[in-house]
Amino acid sequence: MVKGVQRTSSSSVRRQLVKHSLGTLRYRLLLTWRKNPLLSWTCLITFFVLLGGNAALLTPIWSDRAPLSQEQRLADLLSKGNKSVPFSNQYQISRPVNILVLGIDPVGENKGDISQSDMTANSDTILLLRINPNSQLIKVLSIPRSSMVVLPEIGLGQILLANASSIATATRVVSKSLNNVPIDRYLRLRPEGLRELVNALGGVEVFVPQPMSYQDVSQKLTIDLEKGWQTLTGDEAQQFARFQDKENGDLGRVQRQQLLIKALKNRLTNPAIMARLPQIVSVVQNYVDTNLSPEEMLTLANFGAKLDAQNLQMVMLPGFVSSLSLDPSSYWLDPSSQDRVMSEYFGAKVLSTPKVRSLSTMKIAVQNASGQPSLSRRVASSLKAQGLENVYVSSDWSDQLAQTEIVVQRGDLTSATELQKVLGLGKVEVAATGDLDSYLTLRLGKDWREE
Repeated sequence: MVKGVQRTSSSSVRRQLVKHSLGTLRYRLLLTWRKNPLLSWTCLITFFVLLGGNAALLTPIWSDRAPLSQEQRLADLLSKGNKSVPFSNQYQISRPVNILVLGIDPVGENKGDISQSDMTANSDTILLLRINPNSQLIKVLSIPRSSMVVLPEIGLGQILLANASSIATATRVVSKSLNNVPIDRYLRLRPEGLRELVNALGGVEVFVPQPMSYQDVSQKLTIDLEKGWQTLTGDEAQQFARFQDKENGDLGRVQRQQLLIKALKNRLTNPAIMARLPQIVSVVQNYVDTNLSPEEMLTLANFGAKLDAQNLQMVMLPGFVSSLSLDPSSYWLDPSSQDRVMSEYFGAKVLSTPKVRSLSTMKIAVQNASGQPSLSRRVASSLKAQGLENVYVSSDWSDQLAQTEIVVQRGDLTSATELQKVLGLGKVEVAATGDLDSYLTLRLGKDWREE
């Protein structure tokens, strides 16, 4: 060595090169990840679940704002807090964020890294999420894939076709169809991602409400599930999510996907799976296409990890199926109800104030899940006598519940809370898993006591 010249270690040079190529913020994020990998994996996989049961997400692709640089993007969604706390907690979400999540139809089997061509296909699942730091809520809007919208160069068609052109087209179509709501980020997931996620978790416990049997040779799809509580494998979870019965069609699929989201979230909060988190994330990321930056991912993951189960709210885009349509499976949007949902759940601007429905005339389904024979008929008669004119009896729920639930089928949380006060009991469940014809579904549990 020449005197007077200090030799720099090769490891130090490598660190400087990595820091230079990644940038200071991302380099610090990498250090945080390496120092506390279990925390990072935990936050990331929690974020996967909260955002659709399938993945993680986010970058502005459709709004009225001009494209942003990386620094502007971070400042747009994130604010930097106390520098004395660990780096993983320094950033906070600065405003509500809307995220489009697409589950892609299977097009061949993906064995390696994904490409844009792997992701440019019809959308089997369409979700719009709103992460709101002000209300501490994550809201999920399920959009039936058969929803009729205006598509570029096609005209009127089902929304599932939009992503077959590009992610930009899909985002533009969703935004314009939903009151021009801005979409800040996106995520696309191949179906293998769900299968591998569930397998890595060792299965997921789901209540299968009815026997499910179906075979499609052309799609190499076989569905064979028995009724009742089961721990589903990855293949079986795919079957559960994709099954479409003749009675409820695409809307029934939406309901099962929401049930699966809840089941995945419950499974991932189990401490027993903590050691598997690195494997889970590494498997799922092979099937994801997203424009989420590392800083945004960590910040949103930390936000989601702190939320209670009741802070996850799910609703279905309001509409109806018309037998008079050329395609009877097509789902036609209900503009008035859509305005209310998009205004209340996503802060979208609407032309007029949505009409407030009276609880006395609202369609309320009564569903027996108590094990007491004919209870739903007696309760429906009692509610009618109290002035609720549009109460009707729905088919018994296949499982028995310990606690009565008020299912907010069409997103009207105010009316659900009002009904809860009338009854003096019941847990409000914000999910589109009730009777499809109802605005609210009263699901009677074992705690129901007749006077």
